Amino acid sequence: MTIQGGITETDIANYLANTPGFFDRHADLLASIELTSPHGQRAVSLQQRQMEMLRERIRGLELKIMEMIRHGQENVVIADRVHRFTEALLLADSPAALPDLLLSTLRHEFMIPQAALRLWGADAVHAQQPFTQGVSADTRSFVASLGQPYCGLNSGFEPVAWLASAETVQSVALIPLRAGDEAIGLLVLGSPDPTRYSAEMGVEFLTRIGELSGAAMTRLLPPR
Repeated sequence: MTIQGGITETDIANYLANTPGFFDRHADLLASIELTSPHGQRAVSLQQRQMEMLRERIRGLELKIMEMIRHGQENVVIADRVHRFTEALLLADSPAALPDLLLSTLRHEFMIPQAALRLWGADAVHAQQPFTQGVSADTRSFVASLGQPYCGLNSGFEPVAWLASAETVQSVALIPLRAGDEAIGLLVLGSPDPTRYSAEMGVEFLTRIGELSGAAMTRLLPPR
């Protein structure tokens, strides 16, 4: 807006910003300035308006701090569950018991409705175990191509059939298991909730679960 004499509001703002002693010399002017409160149409002094702005900023910071605390508490809970999951794998009585132990611990600790696991390239002594059966070449190729866990709607993936109640599954997480760079298996998590595993969710936690599970499953591979 241009004010009489060709001076603009920007000119006035620049002058005041670059003349810090102006209101020291005109304290009475500062005290007489009134602004409209954002909480109604009443007029308030500049000092009151500044206090309101400061309160709003403090409230915003308080909300951010509360959110940080909540996230921190949630992370502690997740870390405790991962710790118990890892401890269970380390305390397994035998390599052959690992797949069932892994799945039952996952379901219990992370409240996962359905979970299944398949392993390929296992030692010959495990050749007749359920966790080595029913894996096609296409599935192995698909798992080898996964750079990270897949999360999303159930689109008829073959591994979903490994779940006990596959017909109820709406969303899935497919987590590749690796020994080094080699794909050795797949962990499948399924839920009847279509939003439980979405394409938009972060996969850092699932990646860690996959790394721990893959490391545990190496105990079932032939000696190298």
